[in-house]
This record gives sequence, structure tokens and C-alpha cells, in this order.
Amino acid sequence: MSEPLFELCSPRRLYVRTFGCQMNEYDSLQVLRQLTAQGYEVVEDMELADVIFLNTCSVRAKAEQKVHSFLGSLRRLKQANPDLKIIAGGCVAQQLGQKLLNRFDHLDMVIGTRAVNSVGKLLKQLIDKGSRGVFLGDEGNIDSCFDFGGLSSSPGVTASVTIMQGCNNHCAYCIVPSVRGAERSRRPEDILEEIRLLERAGVREVLLLGQNVNSYGRGLEEEINFSGLLRRIASQTGLARIRFTTSHPKDLTEDLMDCFTQLGQLCKFLHLPVQAGANGVLARMKRRYTREAYLEKVALLRRICPDIALSSDVIVGFPGETEEDFTKTMELIEEVRFDNIFSFCYSDRPNTRASGFEDKVEAHISARRLAQLQGRQAEISFAKNLLEVGKTREVLVEGASKASNGQMSGRTSQNRIVNFEAPQSSTGKIVEVKILEAYAHSLRGELIRGKTRDGDDGGLF
Repeated sequence: MSEPLFELCSPRRLYVRTFGCQMNEYDSLQVLRQLTAQGYEVVEDMELADVIFLNTCSVRAKAEQKVHSFLGSLRRLKQANPDLKIIAGGCVAQQLGQKLLNRFDHLDMVIGTRAVNSVGKLLKQLIDKGSRGVFLGDEGNIDSCFDFGGLSSSPGVTASVTIMQGCNNHCAYCIVPSVRGAERSRRPEDILEEIRLLERAGVREVLLLGQNVNSYGRGLEEEINFSGLLRRIASQTGLARIRFTTSHPKDLTEDLMDCFTQLGQLCKFLHLPVQAGANGVLARMKRRYTREAYLEKVALLRRICPDIALSSDVIVGFPGETEEDFTKTMELIEEVRFDNIFSFCYSDRPNTRASGFEDKVEAHISARRLAQLQGRQAEISFAKNLLEVGKTREVLVEGASKASNGQMSGRTSQNRIVNFEAPQSSTGKIVEVKILEAYAHSLRGELIRGKTRDGDDGGLF
């Protein structure tokens, strides 16, 4: 644990709000670890806070609009408490910098994606000097981006670990290279050190994070790729489960596919964004693969690991998308039958090629296509869940269920949520559950009384 940067006369209260993806959630956790180690007390009510940290997302226009709206709503808190410190971090902060500070005069500090691990020092400067400022960080300082900083509290059964940041793909619609920078991989020994620390704190499953985990290893002194990292984590840690996100289809190798059957800890679940089903749209998106290549990889993956579950991302209404193009996307959805998808209407993002395309699709057309896509995918997802009924699945118990009092909840290797009756002492164990009912977004099961995968019942029964 890092040494306190300064002594607090009394505990200051910290409120953290996160918008966006799991990468942002991980960054927010790093902020929490830094500041709680320095004496800050986390509160769930921002009205009670002395410091508010807002971690922002700009991947889609709607997410950025939510950030601006939330920042505006904080003005009244600043007026009521002039000593309140309000900090904006993350992608919107990196993208807008001084413009964000100029627009919101009650905002004290803007911290970019590459400066998040310096928030403790920067907050001290803010408190000591009382001056507002913008700190975007140094893209060349790779080590500072991955400064773990230790644990300040129990992380729970599952935890995320960033293995790389940034992206070199420059898809036509994507703002990530602008706000996260070029690809930077973390040293494998540092990843293993963080995982082992999490293990000692009780973590059983780790989610490896990166904008494109398949490209892990580029730029490192040690010659290692993502498959090699997975094998090292599986052999050199005691994790029960390993997951990862996100993969780019063009970089999905057969070697990585083999990991799903060769590594017992690797969950049989892959998020593989397709974005569109028409080759013309994929080319304009600069995705660097064709519809046929994507389908070939899915077919090979399912031959190698028949029990794997697949999720994806889809953008509808990309500039120039015709009805025929959209039909191709719907046909791909029918052919692949994803277990789940995350789908959105296209929106212009600053500093992207697509923002300059002139043949924009009208908003009402995009909305209709999105509704049609989401409606059909909901049917497919439910049908997939129905196929689970009667099967027995291993479930990592994560804790009490949010769906029903007295039940526990966990996920299968295929990332399906299962709720079932079990003692609280089952938390953190991998148990066998028979699936009894299927719902739109979850399953209900019955605990099979007997040994856990860990080798004994652990006093459960």
C-alpha cells in the first residue's frame, strides 16, 4: 500500500461516479484505492461529499451528453459548499481538456486518461494551492498508466485487471485512439503481481481488460502474445476463472481459440464485436475483415469449443448504410445466433473519419433499425437461455442475488447469471447448479448438494 501523501485533520468524504465501460470502472477503482489509502472515506450520497470524482465516457454521443448533464447538476452543490472539490476524469476530460473547465466554472480539475494514477498528488495540489487546472498526462509514460497502487479494501469474488490500454486500429467511427492513445501493453510480471495480490484478498475470477486484448504484447521487451499471457496466468496463479474483453475479429487467432479448450480456468465466453453484417459498411468502418472472414472464424471457434457463448457489438445507421446493408446485418445475427449483443445507433464523434462522411442516415431510420435488431436479438437470447433448462452448470457464486431475497447469484462459464437457494457460505465457491427456469436475462436453478469443484463442500451442506 502506498504511503499517504499528506495527513488529513479529519477524514474527507469521497464520492465517485463512473460513466461508460469496464475500463472506466477499473480506472475509478484505482482512484478509490489511491484516495482511501490517504484517509478518504467513500460515501454513496454525493450531498455529503468533500470531493466528487466523475469518470467520464465519450465513446458515444449519448454517454457524453449524460456527463455534461451531470456536471451541470453539480453547480448547486458547489454553491452550497464552496470548499467542495469537483474533478472530471476519463475520456471526455481527455478529449475536451480546458474546454471542459471553461464551460463549467464550478469544476476544479480535469484529469485525462493518462493521468488518472496521479489523482492523489493532483488533489493535494488543488487543496494546498486552491487553483483550478487541467492535467492530461504523458502518453509516453507507460509505467504510470499501469501503477496498481495496492488494495485498500476487499475486492470481492471477481475483479478486473487492465493488461493494455489504447488502440492502433483507428476504426472510422471510434474516438478511443484520440482519448486513450496508442496501444501500450503492461509487463506480464506486473499483471501477475496484481493478480496474486487480488487472489490473497479472496478473488477467484479475474477479467482481463484492454481495448483490443488480442494485440497484447506489442512493444514489450519480452516476446509474448495474448495467448502466451493467458497460459502464464493459468499456470502461475491459483485463479479459478479467467475472462477477457474485448477482442478484435481480425486478430482472433486459432492459437487463442485453442486456449478455450486447453486452459481449464478460461471461461467459455467470448465478446467478439462484428459491428455490421455488410462488407461495404465494414470497409467504410475500416474494420479490416469481411463478413465471410468473421463467419469463418466463428465457425472454427465453435468447432474447437462447441460449448462457447458469444456476444457482440453492432452499430446501426452507420453513414451510407442502406436497407440492403441492414438486412445483411440481420441475416448475420440469424446465422451466428449470438447469446447477447450490445447495439447502438451511430453517432458522430470528434476527430473520427466517419464524422466527416456526408451520407448520414436519418435518426428515425436508425431508431427503427435498432428497435428491429434489438427485438429479434431479445428473442434469440431468450431461446438460448431456454436451451439451458435441464442442464447442470458450474456456477461461481458471487454473492446474494439482487433478484430475490434469500437467494444467491453467480455466473456460468458462459457468463449467464443464475439465481438459486444456497447458504451465504457458498460465496466464492464453484458449485454445480441444475437449471430449472429461463428468463430474458437470467436463469433460475437448484443447487446440487455434494462436493464443490474446490474439492470439498466447505461446510456448505
